[in-house]
Amino acid sequence: MTNAVILSAGQGRRLSPLTDARPKCLVPIAGRPILEWQLRSLADAGIDEITVVTGFCADAVEAMVMTTNVPAEVSTLYNPFYSVADNIGSCWAAKDLIGPDTLLLNGDTLFEPEIASRLIEQATAPISVTIDSKAMYDSDDMKILRDGDRLTAIGKTLESPVDGEAIGMIRFQGDGGERFVEAMRSALNDQATLKRWYLSIIDELAREGGVGVVSIEGLTWSEIDFPRDLPIAESKVARYLGASETASMSSAM
Repeated sequence: MTNAVILSAGQGRRLSPLTDARPKCLVPIAGRPILEWQLRSLADAGIDEITVVTGFCADAVEAMVMTTNVPAEVSTLYNPFYSVADNIGSCWAAKDLIGPDTLLLNGDTLFEPEIASRLIEQATAPISVTIDSKAMYDSDDMKILRDGDRLTAIGKTLESPVDGEAIGMIRFQGDGGERFVEAMRSALNDQATLKRWYLSIIDELAREGGVGVVSIEGLTWSEIDFPRDLPIAESKVARYLGASETASMSSAM
């Protein structure tokens, strides 16, 4: 059974003032918090065990989880290091949940259910990174290099030409989760690692082999970092959900 871990501990300061008193995962898109869209998409993809890693305004996230009706068992896990560590801290807090069949995803990515379904159906490597491609990439994109279906590098500072970008969703299978946790354990011997993204660990593992990619090109997703991303995300939700239902929810807010 595939379980999912959502990294939702951060505040999302770049979305201020929307995130001055609530975490990024609770910012509404088309009438629903980002986190609710994620829970619904995962449940629609057949995942029935989901853990949300919390941090900033954890009580508000827990309250939202308790009052959201989705066909899945959803729980929360508090990351006490959220204010002093990057998302590798949330991964470490959730290390016991990263097992032989686990999806790990960022808490600021909206995605249609078919993306999670495709990752589950097509991932064959112990660690599989979900990727997309576009004509141009900016400095904030998590860019990737690959050799066929094998990931060779991932990071924001890769020089062009690159082969795509990671959308913020990974599947661990077999011993992939164990490899990731052990690599984190080793890296965290250096306190500076607390300021690293967890994908820097995936980059190191990719050099050893056993890290693949699954393309979701043609499917709809959106990363939310800045206020300008909000209308883009709302239009993409409308695209895969249905414009009429999205408009109805927005007017009800």
